[in-house]
Amino acid sequence: MGVAGEKFQLGTVGALSLSVVSSVSIVICNKALMSSLSFTFATTLTSWHLLVTFCSLHVALCMKLFEHKPFDARTVVGFGVLNGISIGLLNLSLGFNSVGFYQMTKLAIIPCTVILETLFFRKKFSRNIQLSLSVLLFGVGVATVTDLQLNAMGSVLSLLAIITTCIAQIMTNTIQKKFKVSSTQLLYQSCPYQALTLFVIGPFLDGFLTNKNVFAFDYTPQVLFFIVLSCLISVSVNFSTFLVIGKTSPVTYQVLGHLKTCLVLAFGYVLLHDPFSWRNILGILIAVIGMASYSYFCTRETQQKPTESSPQLSQVKESESDPLISDSLSSAENGGSAGDDEPLKVTMWSSKYSKA
Repeated sequence: MGVAGEKFQLGTVGALSLSVVSSVSIVICNKALMSSLSFTFATTLTSWHLLVTFCSLHVALCMKLFEHKPFDARTVVGFGVLNGISIGLLNLSLGFNSVGFYQMTKLAIIPCTVILETLFFRKKFSRNIQLSLSVLLFGVGVATVTDLQLNAMGSVLSLLAIITTCIAQIMTNTIQKKFKVSSTQLLYQSCPYQALTLFVIGPFLDGFLTNKNVFAFDYTPQVLFFIVLSCLISVSVNFSTFLVIGKTSPVTYQVLGHLKTCLVLAFGYVLLHDPFSWRNILGILIAVIGMASYSYFCTRETQQKPTESSPQLSQVKESESDPLISDSLSSAENGGSAGDDEPLKVTMWSSKYSKA
């Protein structure tokens, strides 16, 4: 594997690690905020996350850490609004369904993504990959799914949430490749539309689900501290989500998401003393086996197709193959343009993680 391939692997490992650490951190922070301090306005909080992320990106742009690259405006607006709607639908799904059915909704995103990519993008998933994903989903289901209470409205909302989330994540990957934009550039342009969508629907949606007014909430210093901390961590979460999807695939991102779920369960038991049973332990172990086998078979199948992957890697822009700690910093010190190599990679956080 050439230098470009080694850079791509290093960047992917960095993106995956950052995604796991930041996402688990924000779930623990939000759990304290929502469970202990009763700040249950998940959708509104997500809009603040996106606003802080956009402001951080704008500062990075002014510092010339990345280059602004405008592209098709309708695609950007549609993508941003779709992401905002998917977040709202996931929160509605949680509001109308039991926690167990909501977990099933999240589990259904992987097979739905596989089906959509197979039908519309002719992407092939080997039997080994399919079996690994099945083991993973079974393990996460055992660990997280408890009660399954069905109702018509909740089922419709869950179906819409699954479809919009799958489409949004597939678009995250395809837009970056089609328009040759980095994850940073895509998030910078779509973030305002995501934030605006959630700013509009957030207070109404949260009020409907909680029977509370976000503007009448008692913002004590402790609440404000955790809100600011959550927003700061969200920059890192948003930084990594688009980056992971752009470097790997929507399916891999969902697999990573279930790893985070297992870690959150473990950290919740250790740090927050949440109830933990042998069923949780068994489910996590099965899920880890599924994740390990998925990673193994993906790596093996990639290595078995060097002649197919080499031309594709050679066409990838340097900005997409740079490691997370970009070599562009050293090139800038030597007189090169830091904006040419895209040292900063970013992504979007969803309130899917706000309610563990």
